[in-house]
Amino acid sequence: MKLAFICTEMLPSPAVKGGAIQILIDGVAQIIAKRHELSIFSVTDPELPETEILGGIKYLRFPRKGYAQSVAEYLKNNAPFDVIHVFNRPRTVSGYKSATPDSKFVLSLHNEMFHPQKISDEEGLKCLNSVETVMTVSNYIGATVEQRFPTAKVKVQTVYSGVDLTKYLSVWKGGSRREALRQRFGFQGKKVILFVGRLSTKKGPHVLIEAMKEILPRHPDAVLVIIGGRWFADDSVNDYVRELYHLAKPLGGSVIFTKFVAPAEMPNYYLAGDVFVCSSQWQEPLARVHYEAMAAGLPIITTNRGGNAEIIRHLYNGVVIDDYSNPEVFAAALHKMLSYPRMAFQLGKTARKTAEKNHGYERVAGDLMKIYESAAGQQANPAPKRENTRTRLKSRHSLLKP
Repeated sequence: MKLAFICTEMLPSPAVKGGAIQILIDGVAQIIAKRHELSIFSVTDPELPETEILGGIKYLRFPRKGYAQSVAEYLKNNAPFDVIHVFNRPRTVSGYKSATPDSKFVLSLHNEMFHPQKISDEEGLKCLNSVETVMTVSNYIGATVEQRFPTAKVKVQTVYSGVDLTKYLSVWKGGSRREALRQRFGFQGKKVILFVGRLSTKKGPHVLIEAMKEILPRHPDAVLVIIGGRWFADDSVNDYVRELYHLAKPLGGSVIFTKFVAPAEMPNYYLAGDVFVCSSQWQEPLARVHYEAMAAGLPIITTNRGGNAEIIRHLYNGVVIDDYSNPEVFAAALHKMLSYPRMAFQLGKTARKTAEKNHGYERVAGDLMKIYESAAGQQANPAPKRENTRTRLKSRHSLLKP
C-alpha cells in the first residue's frame, strides 16, 4: 500500500525536537516501511531539508504558516495515497479528504481533541464521517469521543503506544555503564528521582519539589532530577519556570534542572535513575514517559489522571496516586521506594516485563498495519480494542500513608 502520515504543525519529523507523536512515528515508521510505501509530512526545521528520503521513507516538510493548506495542495496535485493517517488534528481531516477523495483516512488522537472548545459539533461529525477509524492512545481519550458522539463508538479503537526496547537497558543490567553514566551526570552516591516532561502546571513538577522538603530529612542523599524544557526543545523561562527555580533554590543541589534533553540521550538518564515519577495534574491522555520508564525497569509512581492507570497497575508494576496534588502523598510513596529497595526492584522488574510483553514497537506497528489494511479493504481484521488494565486495589492507601 501507499501510506502517508500527516504530523501536526508543531514539531518536525524525525523527532529532532522531541514530541510524543514524533517519537512514536520514529519507532514504527521503519517497521511499516518494510511492507508499505510510506511518506511522512511535517513542518520545516532549520536542521532538516524540505524533502529527503531516509531508510526508504519520503519526508516532506512545509512551513508552519499555512501548513494544512500546503499539505492539502500536495495531496490534490499528486497520485492518491491508499491510506492517510492524520495525527491529532481532526479539524483538518475534511480538508484533506476533499483534496484526495479516493484516499481512505485514519485519525489518531493523542489528546482530548474532540473537546467542545477545540471542535464544533458540525466539524466533529464531518471528521468522523470522513475517517474509517479513530485510533486513540488510551481508553480515556476514546471515551471522550464516544461520550460526545455516541455513533463514533464503532470507529474508535485504542492502540497503546510503545518504546524501542533495544535502546533501553534495564537498570539491573546496566552494570558498569550505569555507574559510568551516574558519574558523568554527577549522581554518584545519590538516590535519583526522575521527572521527565514539559515544565508546566499540568505536569506538576512543583508538587515534586514540595515533596522533596519531606523526603530530604529522611533521605539526605536523594536528588530530584527534572528533565525537560518549558515546551519541548524550548528552554525559555516563563513565570511558572521561574517559580520552579524559586521553589527549588532552598533545596540547593538536591533539585537539578537539566532543561531539554534530546530523545536519543534519554535512555541514558533513565539508566542512571532509581525511581521515576509522573506527577500529572491534568487528565493526562497517557504520558509516553511511562513506556520509557517501564523499558528501563524503573519503579514508577504515577497519578490516577486520564489514561495513566490503564497501563500502570497499583502495586503490580508501579504505584498509582489518587491524591495527585498532595506533596505529602508523593513524599510517602517516594519514601517507601527509597527505603525498601527490594520492593522497588520487583515493581521495576515487573514494569520491564510489561513493556516487553505489551509495548514494543513491533506490536504497535502491527496494530497500525491491521488498521490501515482494514481501511483499504484488504483482508485483515482490525486490531482488537484493548481493555482497561487498571486495577483498583483496596490496599492502595496502605502504601501511601505519610
